[in-house]
Amino acid sequence: MPRIRLKTTSHDIAREAGVSQSTVSRALRRDPRVDPATAARVLEVAERLGYSPNLSARSLVTQRTKTIAVVVADITNPFYPQLVEALHEQLGRAGYRMILFNERTDARGDGGIEVFLASGGADGALFLSVTIDPGVSQMLSRSPVPTVLLNRDADGPRVDRVMADHRGGAMMVADLLAGLGHSRIAMIAGPANTSTSRDREAGFGEQLKRHGLALDPSLRRAGEFSHQSGFQWTSELMSLDDPPTAIFCVNDVVGFGALDAARRLRIDVPNELSIVGFDDIPMASWESFSLTTVRQPLTDMARDAARLLIARVERTSESRPSRIVFPTHLVQRATTARAPQRSARRRPPRPPRAS
Repeated sequence: MPRIRLKTTSHDIAREAGVSQSTVSRALRRDPRVDPATAARVLEVAERLGYSPNLSARSLVTQRTKTIAVVVADITNPFYPQLVEALHEQLGRAGYRMILFNERTDARGDGGIEVFLASGGADGALFLSVTIDPGVSQMLSRSPVPTVLLNRDADGPRVDRVMADHRGGAMMVADLLAGLGHSRIAMIAGPANTSTSRDREAGFGEQLKRHGLALDPSLRRAGEFSHQSGFQWTSELMSLDDPPTAIFCVNDVVGFGALDAARRLRIDVPNELSIVGFDDIPMASWESFSLTTVRQPLTDMARDAARLLIARVERTSESRPSRIVFPTHLVQRATTARAPQRSARRRPPRPPRAS
C-alpha cells in the first residue's frame, strides 16, 4: 500500500531547521525579534516541506481569524477596484485575508455586516462606503472590532478615518472654471447622505463665492454616483433655455455620463461645454474620456487605511482615533476650455416630446 503522507507541522520544521517550535512560530509570524538569518532558514525549510498553517487551530490560540471585512457601496462602480486591489495587497503582506461585502446586496439585513462582525467572523472592518445617517453611526459605535473608514466620514463614532481633501479639491475646480471665464456653472452632486458629495459641494460653492459667482440652484442636480445620473442630468441641463457652459460632476463616473450625454446631443466638449470630474480613476485618462478631474491618491489612502487597521487589530497602536487627510491635485485634460462667447453658443435641440 502507498504510504499516506502526513501533513507537515511546525514541529517538523523546528526539527529540520534545528530551532525550537516557538522560534518557528515567531518566524512564520514575521516577528522582528527573530534573528534574520534564523528566520530565513525557517522560511526556507517551511517552503521546502510544503508547510501550510492550520488557520482554525491558530485562531483558537490567538483568538484571531486573520480576516478583515471590507464593505463597498457597489462593486460594479469602477471607482472601487483600485482601492480593493491595494487593500488586498497590503492585507496579504501582513498575513490577513479579505472578505468583501457589497452594500447594495449583502451588507444589510439578517446576513449583514453587523451580524457578521458580532459573530466573530473578522478581526476588523474597513468601510469604503459609509453614509452619514444616525443608523450607520450607531452601527459603527457598536462594532465589536476595530474599524477604519476609507474615503468616507461619519459623525459620532470614534473610529479611524482616512480620506482625501474633498473640500480643497472642489475649490480647485471652482478656481479652474472661474479662471477660464465660466460664469454659468452647473453641478451634478451625489446622494445627500454621503460625506464626499457634501464636502465637495461645500468647497465648490464656497470658492465660487470668492470669485463673485454663485452655484445657481436651478443648475444644481443630484443623484447616484453613476453614469446614468450624469447622462440624465446633463441631458436636462443642456436642454434649458440658457444652458450652462461648464458642469462639475461629483465623481468621474458621473462625468463619463455627462460626456456621453454631450456626445448624444452633439455638443462640442470642451469648446461649447467644459466638464470636470473628481477621483481620477484609471478610466479618466483613457483617450475616449481624457477627463479633467481632481486626483485623490487612492492607492496610498488604501495602504494607510490597511496599516492603521492592522495596528489596531494587533494592538500595536493605542493612540486616539486618527483622521488622516491626503492632499488632492487638479489634473487638466481635454474636457475643459475657456468659456464660449455667448453669441457663439449653440442651444442644443430639445428631445422630441412624447405624443
